[in-house]
Amino acid sequence: MKDRIIRLINQMQCRIYDKDTEIALSLLAAMAGESILLLGPPGVAKSMVARRLKLAFRGAKGFEYLMSRFSTPDEIFGPVSISKLKETDSYERCVDGYLPTADVVFLDEMWKAGPAIQNTLLTVLNEKLFRNGSHELHLPLKLLVAASNELPAQGEGLEALWDRFIIRLECRNISNDQLFLQMLTTPDDSGIEINTEDQINNEEYEKWSREIDNIGISQPVLEAVIAIRKSLKSVRVAADSELRNIYVSDRRWKNIVRLLRTSAFLQDRGEVGLEDLMPMYHCLWQEPEERDAVRKVVIQAVFATHANRLAELKSALKEEIKNAKIKKAAGQISERKLQRDSDKRLYYQLYYHVTGKGINDTFIMASDFQMLPYYITLNKDEGPEKGILYKDKTLHGKNVIRRYYDRFVAPIGSTLVILSRDDDHLYIDGVEYGIEKIPEGDRSLFSDTMFSDAAGLRDFSKEIDTLADALQKTEWAVYDNIFVSAADKKEVKDYLAAFYKEMAFTRQDIGKIYD
Repeated sequence: MKDRIIRLINQMQCRIYDKDTEIALSLLAAMAGESILLLGPPGVAKSMVARRLKLAFRGAKGFEYLMSRFSTPDEIFGPVSISKLKETDSYERCVDGYLPTADVVFLDEMWKAGPAIQNTLLTVLNEKLFRNGSHELHLPLKLLVAASNELPAQGEGLEALWDRFIIRLECRNISNDQLFLQMLTTPDDSGIEINTEDQINNEEYEKWSREIDNIGISQPVLEAVIAIRKSLKSVRVAADSELRNIYVSDRRWKNIVRLLRTSAFLQDRGEVGLEDLMPMYHCLWQEPEERDAVRKVVIQAVFATHANRLAELKSALKEEIKNAKIKKAAGQISERKLQRDSDKRLYYQLYYHVTGKGINDTFIMASDFQMLPYYITLNKDEGPEKGILYKDKTLHGKNVIRRYYDRFVAPIGSTLVILSRDDDHLYIDGVEYGIEKIPEGDRSLFSDTMFSDAAGLRDFSKEIDTLADALQKTEWAVYDNIFVSAADKKEVKDYLAAFYKEMAFTRQDIGKIYD
């Protein structure tokens, strides 16, 4: 399927320059049963795109019309049948050769059409139906390409019709000088033909349309769609501009998801992937100036899982570096510690294990325990010390108790406790808890084993490598997507350049654990 679609796109692009995105996304829209709007000045090959799309379908009929404010429904949907009106007193149109019998339609200067035409087009675009007298015609329409050099005027009731065009593309003049010269020196496209084996017949189109509905959507894609939807409520279009709330209707989101399914189907996948989201930004902007900002929102959503993973890894690494410094200090203290604590089991050269009823998986920093005041000697001059009880990510979510001091930043969700001790116990808010000791005769067997490297110390280097592999896999999938333009790939490359640089700095920071 994917190879066939690539061949089809390449043939349609022959001798039409710098319109790769327009042709590829027009085909995507056609296969999804949606419509596309080409926004741009005259003379940039907008009508040629529609003509090429007709060639994608075997035996397809086309219809083109240049709208004006004087256009009538007869010119678009066919003239009224005088014979029907006389013989049966029914108001029916002769539709043969007009929009109702066309597979691919091109309507230029869309917004200049009158209300009678535009209102009829609403049903045509949304339901592929046309009411002809007392009959409803199911249209063979696969794609309607509309063109304009301006946006619809505000306050003239065009919002519903504007919303029906799921993909909106800006068409510009040829930007590449070499392609421009080829356009000047190459004959026109009158002789362009498409390999009939690659063309799509009506039976295939209907069959594929049903199969597209069965394409799955992975949970990461659904989460990315939700993230994009939320982000569109506050988009900064320009550096000095206010945040914009870009409105996208529920119906439009529904149609966008069908585009995603179509993209996956045409590329031989049974499930929508994150890479299918990339062209979505063409469906989301309301004004052309919003396009680039919305594209950044989509790119961030595509790689959000990896970005969140890196952020968590950096946070854990920062905590691990901090603990490594404390561990070093604790080791210095342990050399001077009193004989009274030599019988206590030390975990990871850093913690004592707190035991007792009602407390599980709780550890106290050994250096902090050694410095606590004695419970039996507490008086007005020497009171208990304040402490913090929290869950430590670097200890796999286990509870850790620390003495509270000004430089210690308490993690979110911490609980304030009151601490003191005696030779064998820790007192938390006045309640006595034991400190695990080394069994007699087994001190050498129990020293520093629970959180050694082999028992679960995080291998940050390995995690960075795993993240890099996953990131590169998503990156390659985006580059391999036939509906992602060269310009989009460049934006992704620029975004990931900063991402990879941040990962490199994080990899360097791992060495600080061992400094």
